[in-house]
Amino acid sequence: MRQDGTASLVLSVPDIHCAACIGRIEDALGTLDDVTPRVNFTRKTVSLAWQSPDFDPGRAVTMLRNLGYTPQALAQSAVRRDQRGAELLRCLAVAGFAAMNVMLLSISVWSGADGATRAFLNWFSALIALPALTYAARPFFRSAYGALKARQLNMDVPIALAIVLAAGLSLSETLSGDGETYFDAAITLTFFLLAGRVLDHLTRERARLSVSRLAALRAPFAHRVATDGSVALVPVETIEPGDVMELAAGERVPVDASVVGEASFDLSLATGESRPVMKRDGEEILAGALALDGPLRLRARRVAADSYLAQLTALQAAAEEARSTPARIADRAARIYAPAVHLVALATFIGWLVVGVGTGTALATAIAVLIITCPCALGLAVPAVHVAACDRLFRRGLAIKDGAALERLRHVDEVVFDKTGTLTVPTLDGDRPISDVTLAVAAALARHSTHPMSRAVVRAAESRGLARRPVEDVAELRGRGVTGSVDGRRAFLGRGPAPWQASGGSDGLALTVEGEATVPIPITEALRPGALQLVASLKASGLPVAILSGDGREPVERLAARLGVSEVHAQMAPAEKVAWLAARVEAGAHPLMVGDGLNDGPALATASASIAPADASDLSRTAADIVMTGDDLTDIAEALATARKAHRLILQNFGIAAAYNAVAVPVAVMGGASPLVAAVAMSTSSILVTLNALRLVGTRPLAAIRRERVDVDRPTAHKALRTRPSLEGGM
Repeated sequence: MRQDGTASLVLSVPDIHCAACIGRIEDALGTLDDVTPRVNFTRKTVSLAWQSPDFDPGRAVTMLRNLGYTPQALAQSAVRRDQRGAELLRCLAVAGFAAMNVMLLSISVWSGADGATRAFLNWFSALIALPALTYAARPFFRSAYGALKARQLNMDVPIALAIVLAAGLSLSETLSGDGETYFDAAITLTFFLLAGRVLDHLTRERARLSVSRLAALRAPFAHRVATDGSVALVPVETIEPGDVMELAAGERVPVDASVVGEASFDLSLATGESRPVMKRDGEEILAGALALDGPLRLRARRVAADSYLAQLTALQAAAEEARSTPARIADRAARIYAPAVHLVALATFIGWLVVGVGTGTALATAIAVLIITCPCALGLAVPAVHVAACDRLFRRGLAIKDGAALERLRHVDEVVFDKTGTLTVPTLDGDRPISDVTLAVAAALARHSTHPMSRAVVRAAESRGLARRPVEDVAELRGRGVTGSVDGRRAFLGRGPAPWQASGGSDGLALTVEGEATVPIPITEALRPGALQLVASLKASGLPVAILSGDGREPVERLAARLGVSEVHAQMAPAEKVAWLAARVEAGAHPLMVGDGLNDGPALATASASIAPADASDLSRTAADIVMTGDDLTDIAEALATARKAHRLILQNFGIAAAYNAVAVPVAVMGGASPLVAAVAMSTSSILVTLNALRLVGTRPLAAIRRERVDVDRPTAHKALRTRPSLEGGM
């Protein structure tokens, strides 16, 4: 149960294999009261979310079974995926062996063999093809049977029907000793279809590797330290906030925690940081980090399900579940297409009978129509590209929350940044000394804030080895600071007057203790890696850049001058940021907001698209469309580049599917394609679509240094973005 009262369940449904399955499942489960279903085509899962305490998830499981699917617990899904891949490969091998041999026999028949030889070769072909079809075509038969049992149609129904009709007609002609046989077409169709399924399976498994790597970082157990000092090995799910854990060198951090003492960690797999990072007493360490020192102790901050690592894994899964407008169009088209295929094939059969050809010829033509009109290419047009794009960005350190974010990113025509924590990283100014007492009190309050300046204060206090002071009645004031009681006196760390003051305070970060004068906290800021290059790239590409900040005007304008940004808005309250972005959206703009603070959450939600750094507040990470797991801002350029190239590839895939159908369907209906030719043509179109999508999976950055302007008014003509001055997308 989530904090908002929503419960959820994720089921593995390995029988999902086409776009029609998505629509059938979501339409059926959508009839359940208060249930929101979502199908993940890549992971073969169905996610359910509901709020009613009376809802029984067993109803959804029963409904899935009635539809012909076999829902199961996620724990079994990895094993089932391996089994499915192995089964597809075995079926492909059998079909390939049979297809080669039957094709050799068919060549002899086509070459003009006499009657007795022809009959012998046909029987020999039947002995090879029929057992091979019975085994190799099982995936299609099972799927079609499940759909028909549920009184539904999916893409495998016309495929299974075509295989059965081709084999049945061929066996009939073999028994009668007259007419042509199509064993070669039936087994070749099965082989090419299986080749496409194997390629699709491998593509999706490759995309799943990103999530699998993250999941592999999660420790299944933790060493919990009891109050009496004893250590017990317990499941990580039993760890609660406040529990003390012991970690040996070489072990991974099981949950988000605070370091007790100090130790160095390898964060390369968790956040992308390539160098060992030293964490001191009280500093946060994320789940999945590798301890380089040990033994050491940690104090849990969150349960395993709420850890940063779990959130990233969930983000990637959610990105694959959500679908953009092109995906929804393709889903609807595929659902309509399946029954249309049968109608066209039936009309073709009747039409050729009316013309006066024999039943065998009419049936062979109808079989060719069934085969050639299968909408596999259309069903793969969007998911294949979507999966490849999500995988590419995830390997670049960008976790997408929902699939529609890719579509919104390609429309971005201006980029808006928060200042502190986004473009800059605050540190305590060493040239302006501050007393240990003041720093200790400030750090006591700062530990209860997520603002980047607060983290800088905490780091400075820990570097001096100052003792932690307890704080009572802590409250974070959005956009202002944090207040609490330290050593029995009220204290405030932030900007402006303290809550008990009518006026006063400081425009910059300062500490105010009741009964004492306000003491400024000297903070200086360094640019976040990649900030200069990214802003220069965006500007050179014609994308306007603006800074919205709650900081004072002088430091904001100083930073803007350094970056070359002309549009600057300082001293903005959270509501003012929201109003500014809402006005831009209402005016027809598509702003991308990049922010990290507690006060940036509403602004991130208001913008057309949004990105938050990995160290952003929980609210910002929740509101953002994309979460960066690394520190380099130039990854934002890669996100824009990938979104635009993904859209181009989707359009290309739609073009491939449309061109194929425009040419192949009339040819098949007119009798210009045998079942064998139809099998090769249909499978080739599906493979072309998948291979086209795989062009997005490469490791080469999509953007390169160019000096070519982007036309932001025509999304399809956008040049993709890169990591340095000026951004142009490669094909």
